[in-house]
Amino acid sequence: MVQPHATNASRKGEIGMSPTSKMLRPFLGCALVFAAATASAQSALSCPQLPVSSNLNWEQRGNDEFLICSAVATDGSEVFGVSLSAKPAFQPKRSNREEKGVIADQNIRWYRAEVATQPDILVRETLVELGQDRFAHIWMRTPSEEALLERMLLVERLDFDDMRVSSN
Repeated sequence: MVQPHATNASRKGEIGMSPTSKMLRPFLGCALVFAAATASAQSALSCPQLPVSSNLNWEQRGNDEFLICSAVATDGSEVFGVSLSAKPAFQPKRSNREEKGVIADQNIRWYRAEVATQPDILVRETLVELGQDRFAHIWMRTPSEEALLERMLLVERLDFDDMRVSSN
């Protein structure tokens, strides 16, 4: 003789489930979807916090894979840029090492680069690892050593959400 509950009890995942658990199952699915969406939104890339006294604003562009943040002065010129991504966007060359610096209490190195059409412009860039699967490639172009130093000091005051970083 087959009991009426035998087919219900044999359903996958329902053996030993109470009637209350069975009723809450649809709500649990919704909660899991909501939690996944929230976690995804929290891991979205965002520009670091600019120093309050900098008088700069971020111009942002990108997609789900990367975010480019351009720190722009009131005249519209780019002071420096930051690219945030899960994979390094810059491969430092040891032979191009220049100044030392500190970002988020971690030692970093600035690397020399060039703009072929503007040989008198000073270019520096660095790569910083921000936690798991998050990298910041930071660059700047300046007309003078004085401006270069000012911008480096400004970049060192960026706030990357208090995440621990490691240098390249």
